[in-house]
Amino acid sequence: MNNFIIAVVFALIGLAIGGLLISLKMKALKEAAELALLNAEQDATNRRSQAERQAEELVRAAERDVLTLKKEAQLEAKEDARKYREDIENEFKSERHELKQAENRLAERSVSLDRKDDNLTTKEKTLEKKEQSLADKTKHIDEREAKLTELEAQKAAELERVAQLSQEEARDLILTDTRQGLDHEIAGYIKAAEAEAKEKADKVAKDLLVQAMQRISGEYVTEQTVTTLHLPDENMKGRIIGREGRNIRTFESLTGIDVIIDDTPETVILSGFDPIRREIARMTMETLLQDGRIHPARIEELVGKKRLEMDQRIREYGEEAAYEIGAPNLHPDLIKIMGRLHFRTSYGQNVLRHSIEVGKLAGVIAGELGENVALARRAGFLHDIGKALDREVEGSHVEIGMELARKFKEHPVVVNTIASHHGDVEAESVIAVVVAAADALSAARPGARSESMENYIKRLQDLEEIATSFEGIHQAYALQAGREIRIMVKPNIVKDDKMTILAHDIRQKIEKNLDYPGNIKVTVVRETRAVDYAK
Repeated sequence: MNNFIIAVVFALIGLAIGGLLISLKMKALKEAAELALLNAEQDATNRRSQAERQAEELVRAAERDVLTLKKEAQLEAKEDARKYREDIENEFKSERHELKQAENRLAERSVSLDRKDDNLTTKEKTLEKKEQSLADKTKHIDEREAKLTELEAQKAAELERVAQLSQEEARDLILTDTRQGLDHEIAGYIKAAEAEAKEKADKVAKDLLVQAMQRISGEYVTEQTVTTLHLPDENMKGRIIGREGRNIRTFESLTGIDVIIDDTPETVILSGFDPIRREIARMTMETLLQDGRIHPARIEELVGKKRLEMDQRIREYGEEAAYEIGAPNLHPDLIKIMGRLHFRTSYGQNVLRHSIEVGKLAGVIAGELGENVALARRAGFLHDIGKALDREVEGSHVEIGMELARKFKEHPVVVNTIASHHGDVEAESVIAVVVAAADALSAARPGARSESMENYIKRLQDLEEIATSFEGIHQAYALQAGREIRIMVKPNIVKDDKMTILAHDIRQKIEKNLDYPGNIKVTVVRETRAVDYAK
């Protein structure tokens, strides 16, 4: 609108200037200009009025929107306040309910306490009555005791008057005469009873032990350190050795058993002091001979399989022994540990068979003595369980066995039997003594044990332990009946230039710590492999 007015003014100014030049035309134009100006002013006024009306309508609409928003906000605020009030009321109701429940519980407890108080009051009154009754009875008894004492004094005085002896003198006289008459007879009875008891005890003990030994028949086989295998033909020896000896070297390094191939026709010998490793080697060799495919990869595959089979066989040995001894409810881990004893010897005696025999002997003796037979058999069966792990865990087999028994929740009598069967601790039950006696019986039977075999195996074990005590050793095997120690080193730790020094250090430690006949060959092997698969 302002722009329009400015345009009109400029037009008027132009008309005024033009009027000076053209005065005649100016009059007519002036009238027209005045009329246009009037129309323009009228139009501007109308437009301003219309704009003012629109502005007023916008203001009124805005006010209406503000009132609407205000009302909505108030409604929302009221709704929120209502919800908050309801939440508070619900929370108050819940708390009032809980308080009411607590009050009810307190009321019930109060009633219970009142009831107990009444009971206690009643009992107290009853006790008071009983105390009064006891007091009366005590008074009556005291009166009677006083009367009896007076009567006894009168009787003693009368007896002293008649016998002309005091009470002490009469008692001493009677005791002296009785003692003199019975001393000799009592002494005879005592001697006869002692002799009879000793004779019966000796006879019963001998009969018991002989009966137990006769009922248990043990079979003993001398443990060997070599296994002989029959070959289908003489050509198999060359296949066992392999090109440049790679097959036999792989077999010996994986099993830890020395393979002896000599001039004996169609025969190969497996030599090693560890029965488990020797059995794995035997099973592997037999499978190789039957299969005919003899090469390093096949040997490595079969050794892994046979080790898994050996674990299963060990568990089966333990299960069979537990069934034989009558203890099938042993923990599965204990059964597997006991199965390892099938391949353990003590002075040449198979420890698993020894454990079974001790369990049976203990059961027989316990039955004769009236003790728990099942518990005695179980304790005898488990008494040497520590020997299955004493080469892997520090401590004596007694300490290891005690820890195993406690770990698997065995009966306290079993734990004490294991601890006391060598006299390390005191036996706390008859069963512990019975198992110790059964252990001695089983070990002392003719041919049951051989000292030289145990010493030999101990020497081979010490030889392997010395070799593995050095850093970087992967495996060590005593071969050739202890005449050679073969050591596999970790190639990433022990380099080629250190192998000679390592062999020299091991030789010096063996010479310093072991007593052995002849010479011991120290062989250090460092091997690296690169394996890939063509697909």
